[in-house]
Amino acid sequence: MYTSGLLFISTNEIIIIVVLALLLFGGKKIPELMRGLGRGVKEFKEGQKDGPDAENNPTNTANNDTVNNQR
Repeated sequence: MYTSGLLFISTNEIIIIVVLALLLFGGKKIPELMRGLGRGVKEFKEGQKDGPDAENNPTNTANNDTVNNQR
């Protein structure tokens, strides 16, 4: 079975995907979705950096309050 051709996306296919995304979500909703995705990735990276003991660490409470207020 020849699958290596499926791994590459041409310019025409990218344009079709972008147009479909604009039609489905609209021009206003896409930046909001990307902003939310960026915040999620940022929180995930911060969670990995802090480690598992970060929840019990009292020096990190100000940062947790800021994150909770943004939600």
